[in-house]
Amino acid sequence: MSHATVLIVEDDTTLREALCDTLELSGYAVASAVDGQSALKVLESNTVGLVISDVQMRPMDGHELLARIKSRYPTLPVLMMTAFGNIEKAVSAMRQGATDYLAKPFEPSSLIEKVKQCIQQPEPQDDQVIVDDLRTRELVTLAGRVAKSQATVCIGGESGTGKEVFARYIHRQSHCSDGPFVAINCAAIPDNMLEAMLFGYEKGAYTGAYNSTPGKFEQAQEGTLLLDEVSEMSLPLQAKLLRVLQEKEVERLGGRKVIPLNVRILATTNRNLREEVAAGRFREDLFYRLSVFPLHLPPLRDRPRDILPLARFLMRRICSAQKITEPVFSPMAEQKLLEHNWPGNVRELDNVMQRALILCDGSEVTTDSLCFEMDIPAAAQIPKEIPESSSKGCLSDDLRSVEERMILDALSEDKTSRKEVAERLGISQRTLRYKIARLREAGVAIPG
Repeated sequence: MSHATVLIVEDDTTLREALCDTLELSGYAVASAVDGQSALKVLESNTVGLVISDVQMRPMDGHELLARIKSRYPTLPVLMMTAFGNIEKAVSAMRQGATDYLAKPFEPSSLIEKVKQCIQQPEPQDDQVIVDDLRTRELVTLAGRVAKSQATVCIGGESGTGKEVFARYIHRQSHCSDGPFVAINCAAIPDNMLEAMLFGYEKGAYTGAYNSTPGKFEQAQEGTLLLDEVSEMSLPLQAKLLRVLQEKEVERLGGRKVIPLNVRILATTNRNLREEVAAGRFREDLFYRLSVFPLHLPPLRDRPRDILPLARFLMRRICSAQKITEPVFSPMAEQKLLEHNWPGNVRELDNVMQRALILCDGSEVTTDSLCFEMDIPAAAQIPKEIPESSSKGCLSDDLRSVEERMILDALSEDKTSRKEVAERLGISQRTLRYKIARLREAGVAIPG
């Protein structure tokens, strides 16, 4: 049976029952409503993949129902049914956001074909927005509205909540959707390289600059630039970024030519920027420049109705990549997913789905197939013994488990500041914060 439930909205009892029977015989889960108001109540309490609605209904007709659905659930497809003589109304409905229409009377085969087209699962994409919880539905609606403006948007939330997914959604819904979407991770690149990558450089600007290279701002012309984890940027570089945002122009390193910019700026952060400003780690003027329209994504544990749709989406994506049949989730497995706290958010859920596919029997994911971070023996994650050659040295790139243990041991010592930990390990404070964030995303408890 298909995961997607089809909601039939029809005030004619005989026709409504016939439509439900036809779809159920074809393997679809079906819900029904006698009018628009009843349909909205069904949508509030059920996961629906498609709405099929009559146009002529009272007291709320199909056009008003369509408008309300698109306001609350902008990504939900709606198929309109209308009498053959009222095709104009169906065309009008499509202009208002309907996916397609059916002219009455129609054959059962035509109905099934239309339903297949409307709810056919596209190839899974990393930037696809999967929402079912009321809070995230409201955020998607809000993101769609702000996308139509030129306002700078700062998206906050814990690591792994889907901030970049929302950023890509804003880009797709914006007036610059035909332009490029360029993202740069400010936490993963050293400051000297980050400046060159953002603003570009001319030949000979510094040792190793053998060719003139456009920066991310230039690459994003007529499109969108995402500054991912912008709070990790150093204060001197923040000042240079502020000037570019204010003047809407950039100069490459080592260059004198001013390049005008037409770029939509989005930013993400897993920190509270107001607290960062108060602590002197983030410029207040840049904070206000970036936070013209702030959005905050709640953690996965606070939007439980998103868990199962996301789990199915991630499992479908993994199976599609491996070209294997997608297993179903047992009721007990679904309950176990809902009961987990998800400290690593969607990234952790993705890891659990990959493990579940390995551990399941191929046709069904059971509770035995679900392996969370807490279920993995500590010895399997981090070795207890640290090689003597590594115990006093700096972090080694090729010994990740040793690196993690060294960080955790250093953080566990009483009265040790993060600055002292970074100095002892031979890395910068920014690199330490980045590695701690990666550990936290993986569900590792961070001392202190």
